[in-house]
Amino acid sequence: MSLVIDVATGAVRGGTSILFVALGETIAERAGVVNLGAEGSMLTGALAAYAVTAETGDPLLGAAAGAAAGALLALVHAVLVLSRGANQLANGLVVLFLGLGLTSLFGAAYVGRSITTFEPYAVPLLSDIPVLGPVLFDHDPLTYASYLVAPAMWWLLYRSRWGLALRAAGERPEVLRTYGRSPLLVRYLAVVAGGLLAGIGGAQLSTAYANAWFENMTAGRGFIAVSLVIFAAWHPLRAVAGAYLFGAALALSPALQARGIGLNQFVLDALPYLVTLIALVVLGRRRGNTAPESLAKVFDMTGRST
Repeated sequence: MSLVIDVATGAVRGGTSILFVALGETIAERAGVVNLGAEGSMLTGALAAYAVTAETGDPLLGAAAGAAAGALLALVHAVLVLSRGANQLANGLVVLFLGLGLTSLFGAAYVGRSITTFEPYAVPLLSDIPVLGPVLFDHDPLTYASYLVAPAMWWLLYRSRWGLALRAAGERPEVLRTYGRSPLLVRYLAVVAGGLLAGIGGAQLSTAYANAWFENMTAGRGFIAVSLVIFAAWHPLRAVAGAYLFGAALALSPALQARGIGLNQFVLDALPYLVTLIALVVLGRRRGNTAPESLAKVFDMTGRST
């Protein structure tokens, strides 16, 4: 295959795990809660998925366990922030380190252990389409699921009553109370749902992309996903482009090496993060005014969210 097709295919494979986390963080931030612990949810999801798959031989059960683990860690963040008034940014980092510590402790037994992973499945007919076929339709089941999750989330946010309540919780929670809805409950559900999606992202990373488990295997992908929410202006469909952009930067290094093109490996390793920084510098200020109003309290350090 050509270099372009290789990189584009790698963009989808490598960007899917980040996309799940970014979509989850979009839900949470739309409700007015920043969860920097998304990296921790992704990491616990990766371990839980890998461990359950190793014990049962069923990667679908593993993915379900990853989703549950990510949601559980996000629930810790929700309780401390929403019920106990902890600072969202500081608490997110605490939850991240909690996830890192737990996975380091319980994941040691699974380092180097082989499992039955998700295998790529070429969609009949669609995979034969020139260029688009190998890029989009020869992937694992979780990647195909991501094709549905992003538009489904767009519909949920902008075309459903629940989405209206979610956005109201992040914009004008007092209006939500007027109509007899609890902003606290909506935010709890949003944060836990965000952690669930981050856990699925971790499951895709360990059981479909890397096909391995090792300590801190997310390597900052959760933080990249949080930054992509700003890049995407809190819009789920734009998050797809941001995630695939990062995935393409990840895929460039092995694609070049396979063709014998020698470049500085340290530069190639830093490229995905450099691309993200450039995108944020260019687009972050322009899209900052689209942030939900409740997030201003978080970044201005004006106290607990309500």
